[in-house]
Amino acid sequence: MSSKDRDSTADLTLGFIPLVDAAPLIVAREKGFAAAEGLELRLVRETSWANIRDRVMLGHFDAAHMLGPMPIASTLGLGHVEVPMIAPFSLGLGGNAITLAPPLFARMEQEGADLAAGPAAIGAALAKVVAKRQATGQAPLTFAVVHPFSGHNYELRYWLAAAGIDPDRDIRLVVLPPPFMVDAIREGQIDGFCVGEPWNSLAVEAGVGVIAVTKSTLWRQGPEKVLGFRADFAERAPGQLAALLRALHAAARWAGDAGHHDELAHILAAPVYLDRPPEIIGRALSGTLVRRQHEAAADIPDFLVFHDHAANFPWASHALWFYSQMVRWGQVDYSPALVRRAGQVYRPDLYRAALAGTGIDLPRASAKVEGALRLATPVASRHGTMVLGPDGFFDGRLFDPDDIEAYLRSFGVPASG
Repeated sequence: MSSKDRDSTADLTLGFIPLVDAAPLIVAREKGFAAAEGLELRLVRETSWANIRDRVMLGHFDAAHMLGPMPIASTLGLGHVEVPMIAPFSLGLGGNAITLAPPLFARMEQEGADLAAGPAAIGAALAKVVAKRQATGQAPLTFAVVHPFSGHNYELRYWLAAAGIDPDRDIRLVVLPPPFMVDAIREGQIDGFCVGEPWNSLAVEAGVGVIAVTKSTLWRQGPEKVLGFRADFAERAPGQLAALLRALHAAARWAGDAGHHDELAHILAAPVYLDRPPEIIGRALSGTLVRRQHEAAADIPDFLVFHDHAANFPWASHALWFYSQMVRWGQVDYSPALVRRAGQVYRPDLYRAALAGTGIDLPRASAKVEGALRLATPVASRHGTMVLGPDGFFDGRLFDPDDIEAYLRSFGVPASG
C-alpha cells in the first residue's frame, strides 16, 4: 500500500535506526501514546541513514527518525535529489560520542590526554599525535561518521578544527552505518568514530573503544535527531501529523522520566528494536557511561535529554546552525535565499499547532542565540516562563541565527550573498 493510500487511515509507517535516541517513536507505540491519538504505528528498522532518507523521499515511510541536518540537505538538493522535507519535532538533545581505538588513545595519553579533561585538552593531545604521524610519513588516521549530512560529521569536524586538525587534510573521514562501527574499529579499519548510543558503549564493552568526548561536552544540550517528513505530508494529512506530534510529545516525556529508564531499557533491547543488552542501553539513558573497559562509570550531565528544557521544540536556530556547518565545510554556498530555505525546514508552527489546547507550555520565540546559556535559565514562554539550557559550546562561541555571515567569518570562511 502506498503512503498516499494510507493517508485515509490511522496507520503510519515510520523508519528508524537502532539507536537509543529512537526511543520516542518506540515508546509511542509500545506504551500506547500513539493509540491514544487514534494512530497505529508500524516501525521499520533500517541499517543506514541513506536508506532512511530514500524511503521517506519515495513515500515508503510516512516519516522517520532522521538526522537533524538530513531534511535540510534534502530540501536544498545536497548530495542527492531535491525533495522538500520538514522537521516539526525534535526527538531529543545530545546522545552522541566520539570513540577512539585504545591504541590511539594510549598514544594520546603519552601526549597528555586524560579522560577527566575537557574536549580542548583531549583534542590538543590528538593534534600532537597527528603531527608526529605526519612528520614520520605515517598514513593519516581514519575516522568514521554516520552520514555526510549529520550532526556527527559536524561535531567531529568542529572538535578537530578547534584543536588545529584539518578534517579534510590531516585525517581521513569515511561514512559507515551506525551498526557497522564496532566491527570496523575492532578490525582496525578505522581509528575512531562519532556515533549515537549504544554503539559507543558496545565498543567499550568489547574492549575496542574508549569514549574520548561526548556531544554534551562539545555542545551542551545540542540538537540531534528529528522526526522528518516529506513537506507534502503536512498538506495531505495535517490531522495525522498533529496526532503523531502529540503522541511523540507524551512519549518523550515518559522516556525522560528517570523512573521509567529500567523499563525503557528493556523495551529498547527487544530484538525488533535495538537487539542489544538492556544494561548497555541503560548507560545512555542514565547518562552514566563507562568510558574505558573495566573503569568506573562517569556521570555525564545532559548526555541525552528526551524532553526537559524544550528538547522537543524544533528551533529554527538549530536548523540554521546545521546550515552554517554545511557552508563552513564546503557542502553548499552561502546565500540569503538558502538561509531562508534552510530556516524554514524546522517547523515550530506545526509543533505549536499540534499542542495547542493541551495546556503544554511552549517557548514564545522560534529561534535563539545558541551557546548563550551557561546555566539553566528561565525564559519567556506561553504560560509565563520555562527553563532552557545550559547550551554552551566548549570553545565559548555563540551562534546568532540573525548574523550567520559574521559567524562564518569567525572561522575564516568568507560568506557573501
